[in-house]
Amino acid sequence: MRYVIENCANGAESALRAQEGGADRVELCAGIPEGGTTPSAGEIVKARQLLTTTRLNVIIRPRGGDFCYSADELDIMAYDIGMARKAGADGVVFGVLNTDGTVNLEAMRRLMDAARGMNVTFHRAFDVCCNPLETLEQIISLGCDHILTSGQEPTAEKGIALLSQLNERAAGRITIMPGCGVNAGNIAHIASATGCREFHFSGRSEVASAMRYRNPKVSMSGTDGSDEYSRQLTDPEKIRAAREALESLSQKK
Repeated sequence: MRYVIENCANGAESALRAQEGGADRVELCAGIPEGGTTPSAGEIVKARQLLTTTRLNVIIRPRGGDFCYSADELDIMAYDIGMARKAGADGVVFGVLNTDGTVNLEAMRRLMDAARGMNVTFHRAFDVCCNPLETLEQIISLGCDHILTSGQEPTAEKGIALLSQLNERAAGRITIMPGCGVNAGNIAHIASATGCREFHFSGRSEVASAMRYRNPKVSMSGTDGSDEYSRQLTDPEKIRAAREALESLSQKK
């Protein structure tokens, strides 16, 4: 059984590190603390240049917060899909909801048209929809390729019951991809319990800044206490460890 690992990469450098670790696909994001927002054109172009064996998907999300977008925001999203296509992305990742928690089918059809010919993932907007089983069928009808979901729980491990139900209902018509809190220590358990074959996780570690001179009186992030002299980057070893856990599970079957 072939398992697929998608890394949530917070930039081109993380994307390259994901490829080094053996990731099959990258979801390129900015604004990770907000749950992921659309990266810059330059970031996408650079990631595409660096990724030679790993597929590249780009999140299309104009802001953090909810997934109910204005007409202007939908214009931005359609434009950004075109930008990602031009930059060479293999796929895009988005989701739009109505105020009542149902899928905004009209907006989704517009964005699906803009993404025609690209791989499309309906992202974790799914986890705040009001009726997951009905939403599953609607997303399938739209022609999406994947649903990224934690099973409407804080982590995918806690969402195993719904993830398993979704995967069974999907019956190969769409790929259910568990994400959120997935790591090398639990990925095999989630795979075995849900029957899912593709998984999404960040696998980041802290990397110290190269800066030697530092002014402790000034912070670019205000007074929130953030450490501005380190960064969280995808860790190739964490990708490899997850791959090894899945390969070990596959050999047992």
